[in-house]
Amino acid sequence: MAQIISTEPSALQIAAQHLKNGSLVALPTETVYGLAADAGNGSAVAGIFSAKGRPHFNPLIAHMASLEMAERYVQFDTLSRKLAEKFWPGPLTLVLPLREGAAIHPLVTAGLTTLAVRMPCGPVREIIAMLDSPLAAPSANSSGRISATSAQAVQDDLGDKVELIVDGGACVVGLESTIVKIEGEKAYLLRPGGLAAEDIEAFIGQPLLRLDQRAAIQAPGMLASHYAPNAAMRLNSEEVREGEALLAFGFDRANHAERAVMVLNLSPSGDLHEAAVHLFDYMKQLDAAGAATIAVEPVPHHGLGEAINDRLSRAAAPRS
Repeated sequence: MAQIISTEPSALQIAAQHLKNGSLVALPTETVYGLAADAGNGSAVAGIFSAKGRPHFNPLIAHMASLEMAERYVQFDTLSRKLAEKFWPGPLTLVLPLREGAAIHPLVTAGLTTLAVRMPCGPVREIIAMLDSPLAAPSANSSGRISATSAQAVQDDLGDKVELIVDGGACVVGLESTIVKIEGEKAYLLRPGGLAAEDIEAFIGQPLLRLDQRAAIQAPGMLASHYAPNAAMRLNSEEVREGEALLAFGFDRANHAERAVMVLNLSPSGDLHEAAVHLFDYMKQLDAAGAATIAVEPVPHHGLGEAINDRLSRAAAPRS
């Protein structure tokens, strides 16, 4: 099993040394825990794909310690720079043209000419600064499965595939970052996430365009089936069938909720931020209850509800 260490300065130095030596380290961010490797070390990045069982056509996000560091690797247009200055550090990823000669291994970009970059909150930034090199860090879970929002969740899933886990407690956002790409005068939402699309739209003064679901993969989190428990997921459920578990939301319960083998409410008060924080953890707990199906009550689509419903729909998608 992996060694779990704290976020004390001496522990962060240990984590940085492991990464410098080419090891994988699971790190806490404000969104979810990431499985990190030096983004310029091809062998280490390959280890991420191997540990997760992640397809190599699915690109990774490069995490930066500062805007100045990001500028060494990607080219900012005016609007993307304004977004970075406004929302970094935080749960926003920008897809930008990769600079020629940038020391990012091609596995990170999955052969694309762009690189997804963000500046995370928390101790991971200190580690990146120590290394003076970006970290490739997808969510620290087996590919396609529920993202980890605690050190224990990482240990339960990848504990035999990673040397070190830095325990920063429960993630305060609980959803992966929102991914945006600027093309000319248009702004595209590639993945809804922990920063509400409405907040971005209010700042830039224009709508975020959505891509067709059949669009080619340009960023992480665009696979049709993703974030999935072992149980099947039945969305927008108005009643609970015999033997199902129930992922509830808000005040009102689905009909026959008493049939559920286990009930967890994302937010009894209907708060979408609270629901986002609980989403992956509650999915894991309900999955562990052993029900073949998890019934999910409707969640509003506004604000963070867009990202919550995105994760739920991908979790419920047909699996290969």
